[in-house]
Amino acid sequence: MKQRKEVLRTCIITKEKLPKKELLRVVRTPEGNIEVDLTGKLNGRGAYIKKDLEVLEKAKKGKALERHLEVNIPDNVYENIKEIIEEK
Repeated sequence: MKQRKEVLRTCIITKEKLPKKELLRVVRTPEGNIEVDLTGKLNGRGAYIKKDLEVLEKAKKGKALERHLEVNIPDNVYENIKEIIEEK
């Protein structure tokens, strides 16, 4: 049987190449909404961050997600991401 290649993506904060399962995708939808994409299939511009609270704080402090997604991100989105990371 053919071996599947593991899909790697780059964290926008740490620049580490990691499997998709270890990253969280944040998407700016075509309507301009910001959503956390747990399926990895939402339409829109996406950015991956490592599932780590320290990385999330760096992203919030340095506004890296806002730069990558080219939109202002409200605090409630960061809170939502924090809850998802803590659940893992």
